Amino acid sequence: MWGGWRRTIAHMTGTLVLQGGGPFVANDDLDQRVMSGIDRIVVLPTADAYEQPARMIEAATAWGERLGIQVDALMVLVRSDADEAAAATVAGAPAVFLAGDSSSHLRSVLKDTPLFDALTGVLERGGVLVAAGASAAALCDPMTDSRGGGFTIGLGLVDGLAVITDAETWPTDQIERTHHLADTTVVDLPTGSALVRTGDGWEVVGDAAVHGDLPT
Repeated sequence: MWGGWRRTIAHMTGTLVLQGGGPFVANDDLDQRVMSGIDRIVVLPTADAYEQPARMIEAATAWGERLGIQVDALMVLVRSDADEAAAATVAGAPAVFLAGDSSSHLRSVLKDTPLFDALTGVLERGGVLVAAGASAAALCDPMTDSRGGGFTIGLGLVDGLAVITDAETWPTDQIERTHHLADTTVVDLPTGSALVRTGDGWEVVGDAAVHGDLPT
């Protein structure tokens, strides 16, 4: 039923982290663990393009200072920014962080671009890709729609999985509707929880609630 990117997570050796929310403020212990040995990260505030992306970068910079990681901002805000130059920056990074609150905007900017190819390349060469909140939802296919609890097509880096991020902010009836409509595995991810995928499989962190089998 759902479309998806064919270079799926099953074929990648890096670490993918899907965080429920709270980028740069609510996940320091997990961030420090998954970034062990990494001293530089590229941060894309793409999903906050129409909010305050500069503030997201300020929060990322303070987070980097706490964790001892250099933060390089990559201000990809519209589709034309997701070009070969941005892809080259990501291709040379050991880790990348996607943050922001508009999953639909992130999808529209990244889908079928050189930059998205480069993001999958981070995982293919053993790097770390972190996405928080709505940005994490966008990497999955299907992608949850927080406006009504339904589904739409996501970027498909992870196929056959949908995540309800910032789940503590969703009304109970909306979460129940999402579970009812789902024809694939759904994971409720409140802030402070996460799914971590490595070559060894999935790890569930915090108060995530998994409904179904996680994709292999």
